[in-house]
Amino acid sequence: MSPKKTLNFWQIWNMSFGFLGIQFGFALQGGFMSSIFQNLGASKDELPGLWIAAPLTGLIVQPIIGYLSDRTWSPRFGRRRPYFLVGAVLSTLALFFIPNSPTLWIAAGLLWVLDASINISMEPFRALVADKLPDEQRSYGFVAQTLIIGIGTWIASNLPWLMSTLGVSTTAPEGQIPPSVHWAFAVGAVVFLSSILWTVFRTTEEPPADMQAFRAHRQATAGLGGALREITGSFRHMPSVMWKLGLVQFFSWFAFFTMWNFAGPALAEHVYHAAMPEAGALNYLAEKAAYNDAAALVGSSMGLYGLSSMAFAFVLTVYTSKRALNRRMVHLASLAAGGLGFLLMPYATEANDGLLNVSFALIGVAWGSILSMPYAILSSEVDPSKMGITMGLFNMFIVIPQIVAAVGGINWAYKSLLGDAVINTMVLAGLSLLIGALSSLALPSQKG
Repeated sequence: MSPKKTLNFWQIWNMSFGFLGIQFGFALQGGFMSSIFQNLGASKDELPGLWIAAPLTGLIVQPIIGYLSDRTWSPRFGRRRPYFLVGAVLSTLALFFIPNSPTLWIAAGLLWVLDASINISMEPFRALVADKLPDEQRSYGFVAQTLIIGIGTWIASNLPWLMSTLGVSTTAPEGQIPPSVHWAFAVGAVVFLSSILWTVFRTTEEPPADMQAFRAHRQATAGLGGALREITGSFRHMPSVMWKLGLVQFFSWFAFFTMWNFAGPALAEHVYHAAMPEAGALNYLAEKAAYNDAAALVGSSMGLYGLSSMAFAFVLTVYTSKRALNRRMVHLASLAAGGLGFLLMPYATEANDGLLNVSFALIGVAWGSILSMPYAILSSEVDPSKMGITMGLFNMFIVIPQIVAAVGGINWAYKSLLGDAVINTMVLAGLSLLIGALSSLALPSQKG
């Protein structure tokens, strides 16, 4: 096999640009689905259960998409790009429809569709970096993706706030979604499709080095039985570093799933003293308007974790373009910074809500590392011909902690260990990230 060519910054940027749209989808989902559910009548304790569709979808979809993309070759669209495009079209439709959900169960169902569609696009993006870049550029490639993800997180998280400053209403009658959220999701849908199309048409892929062997392997593993053998065989022979990364990923993603579920309602209530009113409350519309305004402020602060991860990724991009870095130590320090950010949140007040910006900035450092270092570490340890399915299986270490959290792990842990105040969910997230940081000591001391 001939060595892979070193790519310049703009080639890496173009092949990763679709992540801008993917992150618009994730940021809108993570920042505002809980408030959408609450606007449609869900209680705080019901939120994790309504979110369970997202991790369950990833657990099923990503290994299948990884398996299929490893076996795909189109002279026109390549190996990974067909999946980018299909996922983008479906995600765009879901983003348009979610704010128009008339009932809670329809919103939960559309979240399932959205997450499945985002996963169809996202998983092959990770494999594409490993496909196209030599090992010495892997850290560079993954942190460039993280730079784009940070831009998308920051902009998308601020969309409802931006809409409100432009005069779009942040409130709506009982059981309806505010117009500001409608417009934010519509903008996100357009950006999602446009950015994916940019990558599809501005990036090329190389055909398999041995096309005859590629076709023979595809034929030998054809059908449902072949797919199950391929997926289970790859699972049984996972490298040891993947299991070690899995432990770190468990605590990292438990923390962020907790944030996506509870940061909006917890911080709106704790910092701004604005909770979602009960149905039929005497001043329902006024209280709901206060809650939606507070949620928009929290969303704006929350967007800083995207801005911070963008700045962090930019520094790493500049550094890794010239030098190797110790991936393990970068990840350990970054997770510890994020844990500290969560633990600062209970000290924020309405008069001192700038502390939320500090907290989310620290969390952004952890987020930037979570989106780059584990993949850079893993991609150096696996068979290149199975990069798609390996990245898909690695996703189980992302979704299992979210499933644990969704089926009661969050509610049990914070109420049993920390107390009933909903702000304690953020303390739980901080402790989880600190445990993840300590778990990073088990990873190999790998430079690249």
